[in-house]
Parts: sequence; structure tokens; C-alpha cells
Amino acid sequence: MAALLWKEISEFFSTVTGYVVVIVFLLANSLFLWIFPGDTNVLDSGYASLDTFFMMAPWIFLFLVPAVTMRSFAEESRSGTLELLFTRPLTDMQIVLGKYFAGVVLVLVSLLPTLIYVVSVWMLGDPPGNLDMGGIWGSYVGLFFLALIYVAIGIFSSSLTGNPIVAFIIAVLLSFVLYIGFDYLSSMGVFHKINFLVIRAGINEHYRSMSRGVLDSRDILYFLGVIALFLWMTRFVLQSRRW
Repeated sequence: MAALLWKEISEFFSTVTGYVVVIVFLLANSLFLWIFPGDTNVLDSGYASLDTFFMMAPWIFLFLVPAVTMRSFAEESRSGTLELLFTRPLTDMQIVLGKYFAGVVLVLVSLLPTLIYVVSVWMLGDPPGNLDMGGIWGSYVGLFFLALIYVAIGIFSSSLTGNPIVAFIIAVLLSFVLYIGFDYLSSMGVFHKINFLVIRAGINEHYRSMSRGVLDSRDILYFLGVIALFLWMTRFVLQSRRW
């Protein structure tokens, strides 16, 4: 599996794909945080806070992560190399995990440079260092887990089709529904008795909980459970190709 993981990571960074994802993620966040005037600008707001970053990052990842994962299985299927991949001494789950963890590495690479935002806001505080670091680190953990779900959804979507564009659209739609769709459903007022459960079924509720700096085991289990579900479904789709 290590060889497959390294191959996928090498493919990301041997082309412009990996670099574009990291650059676009950093550029989009930097423009809103430091350049564009308005409430999202840290300097204009008068508050040393990264709330804008943690509000925008899930939406930016919602499009960038599917753009990375859309080729993982779809391109293999389209080019006919998926059957060759099945002949390797790897189980279906090892193949899935190899591609999944390659996407995770790219997410991690894109998040690490944003630590400079933390340093910058730390220095802008009055006095310097007057920050809710618990909330910031909790938000980082929540954002990382959220991106991990996006990667799992993207891998699953890519396994459904041989067209990378279709895989991208499916992944964006599924990610959107899981991130904010359940909040919209609960706001309709048709799930009076189970409204709380509907909200808890979405990512946003657990992400907000972590953003308060509280790492609840229920939130972590939710993220791990959703990731495991999509990875298992991806494995099921791959196995069904052999029937």
C-alpha cells in the first residue's frame, strides 16, 4: 500500500494539480483575510480573530478537494488501468486507503502554511497573544476532520463513474448536503420531534462544536464514522466491478 500511496502523492506534485490546490486555497483565504475590504478583513474588523478563515475554509475545500479526488478512480476506469490495479497484491481496501491517504496528505500540506495566519493574528492582538487559542486549535482539528470527510466523499464519487467531471459534481453535491444541507432541512420546521437529530446528522454542527475549543468524543466519532462509511462504500463499489 505504501508504494500506491507514494505513487498517488507523486502524481499530485509531479503535475500542477497539487500546487494549484495549495496555492488557490492559500490565495483565496489570504485575499479575504488581509486584502479585500469588509467584515472579513482582519485589519478592518479591529479584532484579532481567525473566525473568517474558519468560516470560509470549509467552502473553499468543498470545491478544491473534489477537484483533487475526481481523477483517483474515474481516470483509472476511463483509461483502463483500474483492472491492472486489481492485479496487484493489494486488497480492495488497501487500494482505497492508498488513494485516500494521498488526498489526506495534500489537505495537510495545504493547511500547514496557514499557521502563519495564527502567528500574524497573535502579533496583532492587544496585548500580543490575546487570542482564544483553544478555539483556534479546536477549529483546526475540526477543519482537518471536515476535509478528511471531503476526501472520503471524493474518493467514493470517483469510484462511481469513469468521467472525472461527473465525479467532481457528485462529490461537490454530496459534500454540500453533508456540510450544510441538514441545517437547511431542520430550518424548514417539518422535523419538529427529531429536529435535533437532523442537525446532528450534518457536519456543520460538529464543526461548530469543535470551533468552540471543545473536543467532544461524540464529534470525533461522528467524523470517523462518516469517513469509514464512505471508504466502505468505495470498497463495495470496487468489489461490485468484479461481479
